[in-house]
Amino acid sequence: MKSTEQTRFDKQYKRHLRALKLQGLSDSTIDVYARAVRRVAERYDCCPDQLTTEQLEHHFSALVESHSWSTVKVDRNGLQFFWKHVLKRDWSWLDIVKAPKIQSLPDILTLAEVEQLIGATRKLRYRVFLLATYSMGLRLGETLALEVGDIDTQRKQVHIRRGKGHKDRLVPLPDLTCRALRALWCKHRNPRLLFPNPVGSPERIREATTPMHRGGAQKALKVLLAECGIKKRSRCIHCVMPLPHICLNKA
Repeated sequence: MKSTEQTRFDKQYKRHLRALKLQGLSDSTIDVYARAVRRVAERYDCCPDQLTTEQLEHHFSALVESHSWSTVKVDRNGLQFFWKHVLKRDWSWLDIVKAPKIQSLPDILTLAEVEQLIGATRKLRYRVFLLATYSMGLRLGETLALEVGDIDTQRKQVHIRRGKGHKDRLVPLPDLTCRALRALWCKHRNPRLLFPNPVGSPERIREATTPMHRGGAQKALKVLLAECGIKKRSRCIHCVMPLPHICLNKA
């Protein structure tokens, strides 16, 4: 972009980020909605407010060819948000792009596969992470965000904060998962986080203020699935307990 156009885009982009935050959207939603605006601006090397309906049609046509429909839908929603809250214009996305309705069932791991997966995990933090995720039916981000104060050992339940839809809920805490979380915490003794970012010395882990990276957890899971020869796409599932054969004493 020319310098004047870049300056104008920067102002619009900052307004977009500010509007996303003011609407109370999650960090992940802010990230993908912001990326949608950057993507279309980079394609045409101009501010999105200059784009015609025909250009937007070409943009989404190319996006359909190179990305999944889930990405297309997210980009559509991100640009619709930009048009409404930043440009103050109506944008009939239905006339430009409409994703097909696809109903698919997730692959569910069997109890034996979950035991195999967790048993093959060499690092304690990932082993406990997988056990907590599968035994309590949590989403990846929910497990990573667990804090010491969320665990109620007396009532044997866990307080999940700001889950999907920004809703809190309580889930049962299995005995094995409780022991595993305690064993992990005794290793790092972070005063707040159960899965602190494992960067640096033990002292730094103890003082960490951010949880493990989502990407690292996802990568570890993919590697384990490949090593165990499990071809399914892993999803978090409920009620996989009991898991009596999981060993917590690996180094």
